This record gives sequence, C-alpha cells and structure tokens, in this order.
Amino acid sequence: MSAPAAVIQDLKYALRGLAANPGFAAVAILSLALGIGANTAIFSVVSALLLRPLPYENADRQVILWNTSPGLGITEDWFSTAQYFDIKNGVRSFEEVAIAIGANANLTGDGEPERVGTIRVSSNLLSMLGARPMIGDAFTAQDDVPGRGGKALLAFGTWMRRYGGDAKVVGRTLQINGQPYEVTGVMPPSFSLPREVMPTLGVVEDAEILLPLPLPANAAHIRNREDYNIVATLAPGATIAQTRAELDALTARLRGEHPDFYPPNGGLTFRVLPLKEQVVGSLRLALLVLTASVGFVLLIACANVASLLLSRAMARQKEVAVRAALGASRSRILQQLLTESVLLAIVGGALGLVFSVICLAGIRALGSASVPRLHEIAIDRGVLLFTFVASLSSGVLFGLAPALRLSRLDLRGRSHYMRRSLVVAELALSIMLLVAAGLLIRSFSKLQDVPPGFDPSNVLTLELTMTGRKYNDADAILQTYKAMWERLSALPGVTAAGGVTALPLSRMMAWGPITVEGRAAAEGEKFLNADIRIVGGEYFRAMQIPLLKGRVFSEQDTKTTMRVVVVDEQMATQLWPGEDPIGKRIRTGGFDVTPDTPWMTVVGVVGRVKQDALDADSRMAYYRFQGQTPSRAMNVVVRTARDPAALAQTVTREIHALDPNLPIYKMRSMNDRVSESLAERRFSMLLLALFAALALGLAAIGTYGVMACLVSQGTRELGIRLALGAAPRDLLVMVVRQGMLVALAGLALGVAGALVLTRFMGALLFGVRATDPATFLTMTAALMSVAFAACYIPARRAAQVNPMVSLRIE
Repeated sequence: MSAPAAVIQDLKYALRGLAANPGFAAVAILSLALGIGANTAIFSVVSALLLRPLPYENADRQVILWNTSPGLGITEDWFSTAQYFDIKNGVRSFEEVAIAIGANANLTGDGEPERVGTIRVSSNLLSMLGARPMIGDAFTAQDDVPGRGGKALLAFGTWMRRYGGDAKVVGRTLQINGQPYEVTGVMPPSFSLPREVMPTLGVVEDAEILLPLPLPANAAHIRNREDYNIVATLAPGATIAQTRAELDALTARLRGEHPDFYPPNGGLTFRVLPLKEQVVGSLRLALLVLTASVGFVLLIACANVASLLLSRAMARQKEVAVRAALGASRSRILQQLLTESVLLAIVGGALGLVFSVICLAGIRALGSASVPRLHEIAIDRGVLLFTFVASLSSGVLFGLAPALRLSRLDLRGRSHYMRRSLVVAELALSIMLLVAAGLLIRSFSKLQDVPPGFDPSNVLTLELTMTGRKYNDADAILQTYKAMWERLSALPGVTAAGGVTALPLSRMMAWGPITVEGRAAAEGEKFLNADIRIVGGEYFRAMQIPLLKGRVFSEQDTKTTMRVVVVDEQMATQLWPGEDPIGKRIRTGGFDVTPDTPWMTVVGVVGRVKQDALDADSRMAYYRFQGQTPSRAMNVVVRTARDPAALAQTVTREIHALDPNLPIYKMRSMNDRVSESLAERRFSMLLLALFAALALGLAAIGTYGVMACLVSQGTRELGIRLALGAAPRDLLVMVVRQGMLVALAGLALGVAGALVLTRFMGALLFGVRATDPATFLTMTAALMSVAFAACYIPARRAAQVNPMVSLRIE
C-alpha cells in the first residue's frame, strides 16, 4: 500500500474509532482546545508586542532618550533645547536626532470645540520614522525657523472624525488655542504616534494633530526648560553600548561646564532605550510569565489526553494483538495510533482557535488601559502557523508514549506507573501556576490597601484649559475659575469643588528646584527638587487630603498679599526635622536665583499624596494658590454625596454657562482613575489566575480519571478483599491513600519548582516576597483539597462494590 493510501486509511479508521467513543473524544478534544486556545491567544499578544517590529522605518535602530539626575530623585525627565543640540552635535553614534514636545490643546473652527492631542515636531522626525502624508505635504526645514505661518498635519482619525474624509481639507484653517493654523496634509491610517512611543510631558495619549516646532535663535543656550522629547536613529553599525559610552562622556562634560544647572549631587546622565523597549518594556516580564503559564496549561492538557489514551489502550490490547497476528508490523501499528492522536490534536487545535478568539476579546477588555499596541493584536498567519505547529507537536507529545506501549502489547504494570507519573506532573505544574497566581493576587490586594493620601470615592474629575484672547489676562482666568468654583459648590449634593494642575495618579507632574531659607547646603548641592502643584477652590477638602498643621489657602491670599505655600508632610519632615514648619520660607530656583525672586511662607502642612503610582514613593511637594499663581489648565474635582456619574451633565452645563467654547475632556470619577493606575497589574493577575484555575480544573479531571480507571481495573481485587472480610471503610482509606501519595509526590515536586521559578517574578510583586509562606501554604492546601476530592469519589464507589458482581468480572 502506498504511503498516501495508508494515511487515508489510518484517518478513516481513527475517525471511526473516535465516533465509536464520543465521550473519550469529547473530553480529549476539549482539553486540548483549552490548552491550545490559551497558548494561541497569548502567542498572538507576544507576537504583536515583542516579536513584531514597530511600524516605522528602521524601527530596529530607533531609540528614545531620557534625562536623569538620580541624586535629585529624577529617574525619568525630559530635555531642554540646549541638551538637544548637545546630543545632536556631540554623539556620533546617532545618524539623526529629532525633538518634539506635546500638549493637549483646544481645537476650534470648522465644527464643535474639542480638546485634542497635539505634538510639535522638528521637520526631520516624520522622515526619520519613514512617515509621509497621504494627502498634502510634510513639514520642511524652513518650518523649523520661527516667524513662518502655522502649519498642521491631521492624523487620519482626526481627518475622518472632524472633516468626514474630505480630500479638500488641505488649505483650510483651524484654530488651536486661539491661533490660526493651515492644514497642509493628512497622515495615513497606518501612522500613529501614541504615548507609548512619544511619552510627552503634556500627557498626549495620541498625536491627533502634528505641528512644526520652530526653535528660537538662542535655543542652543536655553537649559532651564526641560520639556522636550528626543528620539534618534542609530548610525549603521552603532550599538547601544557604544551610544551609552558617548552619552556618559557627554554628561560628564556638561556637569563640568554647567555646574549651576547640573550640580555634582544630581549626577546628570542621559539614558538611551530602544524605542521598542520603551513601548513594551514594562510588560515584558508579565508576558513571559503568562507565556510560561499557558505552556504549563498545554502540558497538563497533553498529560490528561495521554492518560486517557493509556486507559483506552487497555481495552484495545486484543484489537492490536489481532492486527499483529495478521501481519501488521510494529511501525504500521504505531503509525495508525499516532494518526489518531494527531487527529485529536488537529481537531482540538481548530476548536482552540475559536477559544483563542474569545480569549483575545477578554484580553482586549482587560488590557484596554495597560497594553500598548492593543489594536495590532490579531490572529494572523504567524499565529495560525503557531497553532498548527502547537497542535501537531501536542499530538505527537501525548500520543507517542501510549502508542509505543500499546504497539509492544506491554501495558499492565508500566501503564499504571506511567499514568501515576502523568498525574504527578500535572499536579506539579498546577501548584507552580497556583502559587504564581496567588502571589500576584496577594500583591494586588496589598497594593489596593495602600493609602493614596486622599479619598477617591464620590469624586468627579475633569480637565479643561482656558485659551484664546478672552483669557490673555490673568485676572480673566482667575475670575472665571472663581465663578466656576462658586457655581459647582452650589450644586445640590456637592460638598466641595476645586482644582489642581497635577491630579494624583494621572501621569501629570511638574517639579523644579527650590531654595530653603537658612538651610546649609550639602557639599556639591546647588538646589533641591520638589513637586509643584497649583490648587484652586476647595481642592484639599474636595479630595479630603488631611490638614495636619496650620491652614489651607483662602480668598484672602491674592497677588498683592504675602506669597504663601502649603507643604506636604514629607517636605516638612525632610526640610525641618523636629521643627515647626509654619512660618518657614522657600523660593523657587537654586542658590544663584535672582534676589527679586519672592520668598514664599509656609502656612500649612497637609498629608502626603501618592502622585505617580500606589507602589511608588513621590518626591516632596508643595502647593501654591491659584489666586497668587494663575494657571490656565486645571483638573477640576467635585466631591458629591451621590454617584459622581449622575452629576456629569449638570457640571458640564454649569461650566458651559460660563463659556460655551471651553472643551471639557477626560471626565471620569476619581475611583476610575485609581483603578486605571492599577490596570497593568490587574491584567497580569487576572490572566494568570484564569490560567491557574484552568490548570487546576484539568489536573482535577486527570487525577479523577486515573483513580477511576485504577479502581475499575482493580474491581476484582476489591471484591476479593470484601469477600475475605475487609470493611468498606478500609477499602475507602486504601484507595484514597494510594491517590494521595501520588498527589503528595506531585505537590512536593511542584513546590520545589515554584520556589525556583517565582524568584523571577520579583518585579511583578508588591509587599509580598516571592517565597511568601502564606501563599505557598494556601495554594498547597487548595490543591490538596481538590486532589482529595478527585480521589475520594472513585474510592467511595470502590467501597460500595458488590463482591458477587466483582468476582464475576474476568
């Protein structure tokens, strides 16, 4: 018989065999579908985030730079224009260097006013990324020079949303923060510049409009405004290590040439990261852990099916013996048996694809606030190839050992041993997954218990910025905000309303150098760094940030009265240990600050707030009052006695009653913002917990199946024991003891493995050690309970066997 004919014959025979045993086929296919489907879903995420390059030209050579001063507590800062020129002219490892700055802006003209993300870029950035407008023209080098008319490039989504895809949009004028800009082009749908790629100081989630970035003639000398992003392309042949060495040499020179800007205690350094590392670096460890976890699930599923095949093989010994007697070779029998197992795997893989689509929908829902490039995750050709290979490999993996045993007609003792070994492996893998999931759950629980320094419940937040000619005068800004606080505070159910420039846990930040009156500086110290927040209205009361000493701001604090500040508890403790901070004075700038810079008197101390993240310590901070330091942009906070969402329309109406052209954006509850700050950890925890539960279920099924099979095959022995006077209870204990010995072996092996593997999870944990005894004990007890139940049910059936019936069984 030819090889193709033999394969077709084997397929037909395997299909008939599976059709004759639908229960066995269903359990095997479902187990494989769950394992392969979970692997396919996670592989599609890994493929999109870690394997697939970014959608830019020369993406493997694109890097992003960060400005750091560890001695001042600055681990990730932006750049000044002077530093841009230092890098552009002083680092030979870069083929090209581009600069950008982002800000959210009010867009008016040609439609309703709205808030959009804008990024100003040097003219070479788009060409460096290999991006060109699909309509119109890109920026040119002339646009980098001040004094030229404003140009604007629209993102594809903005063009479709605001102009309905009108190709005649080029040449039209729009107003950005009250200034006219001419639309010169539209970017293609394939281009985007999201925050993961360009993390601007202005917290722009995506570049909806691109604008030119003309730098002033003295830009190479401006060092006191560090607000810019710098991206670069490595020269051909240049390495990251080479680049870091050049940057270290550059910063050493800058520290020597500009000690007033870069004091010795700051330790100025420029950090360089591959652009892809910037985008997905924070998720890499979590994805690797999830990849390992779904691999474990697939191995458990394979062990389950292998155990089922071994059990089925016991009933097929006569069939195989007959085939061998009729002249079938061992290799021919082995081929037919493997065909059946591979067929099971292929069908399981096909069903697994359906399961993976469901998994991906869940991943998109869970990862919407934490997974970059989420829209690129899909079942593509590479994922389909992975699924096919995984299915084929699984079929060989779980089918080979049972097929070899059956083809030798050698099943009695060895099959029992093999099935027990499979259960040990399943339970070992399961406990490793359960411990990892348990650690993440405990870690997440502890993180949720961290006091944020404010009460997020019943607080509605929104962002707005006052721009345009109407607000060119500081008094107009102050009067509008004052009227807004009064209107919002008067609403039914509202207990306090106010605002702040940098809302906690919103990725907003601002800091700068300060000088403390009468404080002796440490050697090499030029200034201290502190966070700056401007507040208005009853912000502290609205957020319920506790007043620890002194007073908060009042309407009597104006531009004509003494400058005052409120400091947080950390600043009070750090700057005036053991002293009363009330009445102490600070001012912005270092020791070389001009004498006319006003001193600010501390009038109050408030509690410390978790500004960046619940698992990170914030810098010391001080608050200034809006009445003395007007700010156009504010985060409005409104505390209410009811559901904040029910107040959204009323708050919008009151603000638009003051100015209907004010765009209101990012309106959400403070609880939602806190939840969003935990999104990345929640994503890892929930997925790993889901896979651990799946593994536990499969292991329980496998343990039950093996014990049920052993009891069934030992029915005659059990009947003899009962006939000789053994009590049913004795049989129950004996069978449970045999099963639990197998379970204990698996648990011991799994705990040992977990002690090794969880040490790699340290970066994912908070407040919990990788060897946390409580987690290990809890998860071990949980798996022992499941294993006991899986052993007890067949053991109880064995204890109830009728001796006369069992003795008739051959």
